[in-house]
Amino acid sequence: MKYINKTDAVLLLEDGTVFRGKSIGFHGTRGGEICFNTGMTGYQEVYTDPSYYGQIMVNTNAHIGNYGTMIDETESGSPKIFGVVINSFSENFSRFTADGSLQSYLEQHQIPGICDVDTRSIVRHIRDKGTMNCIISSEIHDISELQKHLDEVPSMEGLELSSKVSVTEPYEIGEPGGIKLVVMDYGIKTSILNQLAGRGFHCKVYPAKTKFEETEKWEPNAYFLSNGPGDPAVMDYAIETAKQIIDSDKPLFGICLGHQLIAKANGIGTYKMHNGHRGLNQPVKNLLTGKGEITSQNHGFSVVSEDVDKSELVEITHINLNDNTVEGLKMRNKKVFSVQYHPESSPGPHDSRYLFDQFISLIN
Repeated sequence: MKYINKTDAVLLLEDGTVFRGKSIGFHGTRGGEICFNTGMTGYQEVYTDPSYYGQIMVNTNAHIGNYGTMIDETESGSPKIFGVVINSFSENFSRFTADGSLQSYLEQHQIPGICDVDTRSIVRHIRDKGTMNCIISSEIHDISELQKHLDEVPSMEGLELSSKVSVTEPYEIGEPGGIKLVVMDYGIKTSILNQLAGRGFHCKVYPAKTKFEETEKWEPNAYFLSNGPGDPAVMDYAIETAKQIIDSDKPLFGICLGHQLIAKANGIGTYKMHNGHRGLNQPVKNLLTGKGEITSQNHGFSVVSEDVDKSELVEITHINLNDNTVEGLKMRNKKVFSVQYHPESSPGPHDSRYLFDQFISLIN
């Protein structure tokens, strides 16, 4: 049975477009950058991915909530999205192993949402107009009043967010005696850490703004730069760390935001995309092997391919087959490589998990 909430809700976009529906989740008002994810499943993993911090998520799959939530399917300690936009929302769930309903989960973490709206129309609108800010409210229905709150929502471009989702103290994961790997946490997903630890890495996870000199005291064998939210162009502290790691000649692997930071450390620019790539079926070509991969992705910024072409030190290893954007890089004279997509694939296909094994081979 579909969850019915008698409370009206409003979704107001930055360009003035209004959608009206019913309130779900937490009763309140919250703004952020609207984006859409095309995955048919995995909504809980998406909602808890720290890379989505500050964003309002539109699920393109029509039915959301019908298998409930489970603690084992979270990518961080809590949802990082600021709101949800759903077509058909279900409070009841069919999976007997679930811990509870999506409605109670959203309420618990104070995430507001709106349902009974035409998500296809919303996605087509922002697909054409581009990503923009928006606001959801179940308590303010006057559009002029709601506009005042929307005007206070900062633009994602130029926003540093990794320090808001990173750990505050270092911690270790994996068995001692393995390859000692420093993990710079810019908003890392639990599945990435599980993939690393499961391959024998002894990881020490450090807060985003930890100095390179501090991480070196642990005497690591290699480094990893994680995914995360926000604009890489304003992360001077992280770009400097990436430069120092590269200069140390230690092996380095970056995923998503980490990929962009490696590019920035090599003088390669980044830019905000019209919409970004968010889903589980993005086609990527590995230029080194000629093979295709179906990948899980979540990013709103990308690397400037023309800058890579001009670089003597960096080359493109992967491209997106939909729009030819840069999906992978490697340095010619260093043990450094990165990908824009998510090989840990949670949720998503497992085509790209070989990259973790490639990292081990690079170290050895």
